[in-house]
Amino acid sequence: MKPEMIFFDIDGTLLDHNKQLPSSAKQAIQALKENGHEVAIATGRAPYLFKELREELEIDSFISFNGQYVVLRGEVIYKNPLNRKSLHALKNFASQYNHPLVYMGSDTMKANIVYHPHIEKSITTLGFEHPERDPYYFIDREIYQALLFCTDEHEAAYGDNFQDLNFIRWHQFSMDVLPFGGSKAQGIARFIEKLGYTKEQVYAFGDNLNDIEMLQFVGNSVAMGNAPDLVKKVAKYVTKDVDDNGLFHGLELVGLLK
Repeated sequence: MKPEMIFFDIDGTLLDHNKQLPSSAKQAIQALKENGHEVAIATGRAPYLFKELREELEIDSFISFNGQYVVLRGEVIYKNPLNRKSLHALKNFASQYNHPLVYMGSDTMKANIVYHPHIEKSITTLGFEHPERDPYYFIDREIYQALLFCTDEHEAAYGDNFQDLNFIRWHQFSMDVLPFGGSKAQGIARFIEKLGYTKEQVYAFGDNLNDIEMLQFVGNSVAMGNAPDLVKKVAKYVTKDVDDNGLFHGLELVGLLK
């Protein structure tokens, strides 16, 4: 089989519902690499929030911040930070509703508030602690993604007032904030441009709303069995739940593993 390129989301795709890496998934990644395929991660997480996973799987190519910071074989090949004026405006707008923000740079993240239960309840689901406070962190640094903490009844107000930003919900209390048009698909496009792949040579596995553009973009898309119906509808294939060896089964389903 000719070498292909395969992108994997992390939460709900590589990692199970308990944030553990199934042994079948680890074996599958190893088999793909041994067969000469190019394997990469495509996630909404910041690079420092999946460093140990990359080391365990020996993967040095990844799309982070939902496409805003792209690394190929250890080298940064694309950066797309948020506009600082937009971040200022977002901070002022969010403060009217007492909605906190977390600013995410390439090496760490900082909250604009000492503590908020919505930050605690959402970030701890990823296995991380409430970030330290630094309300001015975004002023002199490149911020590739922000986290906005609010429930869905306020979601439309942000979309209506910030045409240059994308808001993607990943938790009942939190949304990712990206530059308008930013997505994992844009990150994959950088890999294709750099390595000379066609879309038909690219596979992507995902399970959530921030995976939709990626699944629509590649030639071979696989939604996990635990994905919402909206995500499953855009995928070419649907595999089993992540807790039921879904990643391994999906690779067999598309013929990359036998």
